[in-house]
Amino acid sequence: MSVTFTAAPSRQRGGLFARRLARWLATSLLLLFVVSVLTFVLVSLAPGDAARTILGQTGTQEQYLALRDQLGLDDPLIERYGQWLGAAVQGDLGSSIFSNQSVSSLIGSRLGVTLSLVAGSLLFSVVVGVALGVAGARSHGPIGRAIDVVALVGVSIPTFWLGFLLVSVFAVALPLFPATGYIDFGYWPFGWFLSLVLPVLTLGIGGVAVIAKQTRDAMRTQLDREFVTAMRAQGLSERSIVYRHVLRNAAIPVTTVIGLMMIGLFSGTVLVENVFALPGLGGLVVEATSRHDIPVVQGVALTFALFVVVTNLLIDVLSGILDPKARTA
Repeated sequence: MSVTFTAAPSRQRGGLFARRLARWLATSLLLLFVVSVLTFVLVSLAPGDAARTILGQTGTQEQYLALRDQLGLDDPLIERYGQWLGAAVQGDLGSSIFSNQSVSSLIGSRLGVTLSLVAGSLLFSVVVGVALGVAGARSHGPIGRAIDVVALVGVSIPTFWLGFLLVSVFAVALPLFPATGYIDFGYWPFGWFLSLVLPVLTLGIGGVAVIAKQTRDAMRTQLDREFVTAMRAQGLSERSIVYRHVLRNAAIPVTTVIGLMMIGLFSGTVLVENVFALPGLGGLVVEATSRHDIPVVQGVALTFALFVVVTNLLIDVLSGILDPKARTA
């Protein structure tokens, strides 16, 4: 009897995990396919093309038509996409039309910059946002109202305007940080840190506001529950109640918000990297789009979509760890 009762739940959990994994894989593949199709079609239908960009205004019509034929731009759209897709599923993202450098190597050379920016912004947003949220939840006075104001201002400020403001104050008026550019970590670690301070603040301040408000609201909901009253009656310290029990329960909705914010950070890098002249994927995709360099645009779009897929998986895993009920959903 004992074997029967232990094996059945194990099989059920294994079957549940397999179903969730299959559902995640199907959703992820569909997302990657849709992103690749939309990106290819939109860039292909945009005014202009790579042949005209390469020749400029000095090229003749005969040269233009010959180059279009050489680049395969006269082939039907569905045929060109099919050729790209067939190579992509084998791990070949093609080569840049302009530099003839492989798309994979171009992405690899710039990926570290984007990841540094996103990781720094996420760390800054989570640490500061959770700290402000906890402080606001424990205070029903001015601190709570101040967090509401910070959240409203942080979400309302346009990113590009905030970037220019930070540069004007901390790079021009007070020359504490470089206004633009990026220093590789291997070349000078402290210089790498300094070159990321203003971009990280620009990208992360909005996240601080969102996380702070979400943390405060979630913790206040938990603080009003009966188990908190029972713990206080048992003589547990307020610090233990807040940080060991209330914050853990409040972390479930906050984790979801952090995951969604992380997805937004990757799209935000496109603007921030151009404002601060960072050689990341955001700058690469803007340059490639202006040149109609379809293989590069496709590669970067697919990379961003992969980050979204991985982020969604991390959210599911963390939700299962924090909330056992989510494992059976």
